[in-house]
Amino acid sequence: MYSVGNSIIKKEVQDYINANLTTDLHALLLKKSPFPDVSMLEIVQQIKGKQTAQKKFPFLLKEGIIFPPQLNLEQASSEKTAEYKSQILTGNKLIDLTSGFGIDAFYLSQNFNEVTLVEQNQPLLNVVKHNWTVLGRKATFIHQNLEDFLQANKDYFNSIYLDPARRDSNKNKVFLLEDLSPDILEIREKLLDSADQVVIKLSPLIDLKYLVSALPGIFRIEIIAVKNDVKEVVIFLSKEKKAGILVNCINLESGETVFTFTFGEEESAQAGYSEPEKFIYIPNNSILKAGIFNLISERFGLNKLHPNTHLYTSGQKINDFPGRVFSMETIESKQIKKKEQFNIISKNYPLKPEDIKKKYAIKDGGKDYLIFTQSKKGKIILKSV
Repeated sequence: MYSVGNSIIKKEVQDYINANLTTDLHALLLKKSPFPDVSMLEIVQQIKGKQTAQKKFPFLLKEGIIFPPQLNLEQASSEKTAEYKSQILTGNKLIDLTSGFGIDAFYLSQNFNEVTLVEQNQPLLNVVKHNWTVLGRKATFIHQNLEDFLQANKDYFNSIYLDPARRDSNKNKVFLLEDLSPDILEIREKLLDSADQVVIKLSPLIDLKYLVSALPGIFRIEIIAVKNDVKEVVIFLSKEKKAGILVNCINLESGETVFTFTFGEEESAQAGYSEPEKFIYIPNNSILKAGIFNLISERFGLNKLHPNTHLYTSGQKINDFPGRVFSMETIESKQIKKKEQFNIISKNYPLKPEDIKKKYAIKDGGKDYLIFTQSKKGKIILKSV
């Protein structure tokens, strides 16, 4: 249920919502609304929206903002990823063909003179239009199906942005380009006829090699992680032939590290191998997602422990490594005492961290680490020093 009328944003209603931000929502739903023109379902929807905004997009914690149903909030980009994308997209005219709750469009609009939002869900578009008015941001809002818009469109844009739906009719997650809604392969030519570049947000689980082979025209890929959790793969397409595909692996809110390479470099990169030395390196997950296991070894002059162990080592510390760095030593299993406290990492090892904790009666947490892994010589255990 949506509400863009005056009732939900009345001061007394908003005060009630704010006073119940930590209330049990199931219990609240059983109560009668204290307001004749606002249902308890609408009130709970706004509470859920504010709770989500506190973590995901705090810029919307402003008086007068209205939140849509939970599914729309879950599908929206976070403020952090939207802000990052806004730093790499500029121009005169931008159109977001799948605006949804409009988080990406709001941040991207900061660097464009003209902004158009297309959304097929009329109630959701009404909410976004209301919120943008509250936030003092102007745009053209179009209620239309994306395919119908493209068919009739005569305008030309600097950038087209879209975030295809990644669930099928049964609400199951899908990843192949032809299974998305819209089908990216089917509308690719029309998109490229309408803009200098097309920017598409995709699932963090999509395979990059498949992506590049299936979709001609990609010239840039952004693998975006927040606190080392890969959230998005964003691709840039153009009709203009580019020299190579630039790939950026970004980790936000964790040192803001960026690792850049050209797609295909991994194929010619050579990794060195050795037994563990003083320092052990674990690449950020955005880099692991990119699959550049040999390139990391080559670029930083680090040795891998094993072809299938994506851990690296050196005798001297590399300070600008895009990931975690540990000072460690190799130990025997008999040196692990029961009820000692460690953070457990398992890489290319038969046992999962939970199984390791049970086997050795280890307590979880603390400042020290144990890494269970393999080198070319076999299974090893590393302890932080």
